[in-house]
Amino acid sequence: METTELYQSLSAYLGEHLKTLNDKPEETVESCLKALWAKASGKNRSVESALVEKMVDLSEEQVNLLHQLIETRISGIPLAYIAGRQNFMGIELLSDNRALIPRKETEILGRSALEVCQSVSKIKVKPLVLDVCCGSGNLGLALSTFLPDITVYSSDLSQEAIDLTKENISFLNLANRVSALQGNLFEAFESDKFLGKVDVIVCNPPYISSAKVTKMDSEISNNEPSMAFDGGMIGTKIIQQLIRDAPKFLVKGGHLIFEVGLGQGTFISQLIEKSNKYARVITINDDMDNVRVIQCVL
Repeated sequence: METTELYQSLSAYLGEHLKTLNDKPEETVESCLKALWAKASGKNRSVESALVEKMVDLSEEQVNLLHQLIETRISGIPLAYIAGRQNFMGIELLSDNRALIPRKETEILGRSALEVCQSVSKIKVKPLVLDVCCGSGNLGLALSTFLPDITVYSSDLSQEAIDLTKENISFLNLANRVSALQGNLFEAFESDKFLGKVDVIVCNPPYISSAKVTKMDSEISNNEPSMAFDGGMIGTKIIQQLIRDAPKFLVKGGHLIFEVGLGQGTFISQLIEKSNKYARVITINDDMDNVRVIQCVL
């Protein structure tokens, strides 16, 4: 079968059977097929990279593999895990089931943190940045990629996530600027090296209530690690600990910036203000005017 004819046939098939999730808007029939096509040809590509890359002719063996990959995707295995890649803020990252798949919505946090780090870089040499609950390391790695002068330390409770972060550090050749340590939130940073010396803390914490975690779409609940989502009984357990513990690590005027779930912004902003730990609280909204990021200045 000719490449064009095969593509059209498989595109129609995917259009009938593929189910996509709202929190992965980059995944369409076209982007999915092109990423799987690249995988069948021997290349690991995120959907964004696959979309702009020229498709190659496939051998009969590769066509058979492509059919298998399509069935795997239709069965509910996340595309990023099949492709082995996910794009975050324009950066290709390794992706597998050891960590949460970076979402487009988290780029709001990434861009906001980048602006904060850029401001700090103008007044301080080698700003120190912590990325806690780092998952695959996407936030810290993106910041380090765009700002070579910052030093980033990433941490996660999951040793598997830390292993993936370390692989991403090597993949992006950032070993001289980013380090990854296993520990619960700030556990790995309880030393004079970090206490009172951190300029920016960035975090994409678990913020879904425990009861809702198992009720998420099966593509998520059956594949992505539950600890990356589970924020306790009302979804704010980790966030409250983050708010409470961050000040002892921050320099005066330092920044804590983190993502929150839909509908949590007002409640969490009030918690921060009542804590009297921070001089200023700033909320950042998405395109639908929902608070998705909160920035605290010590």
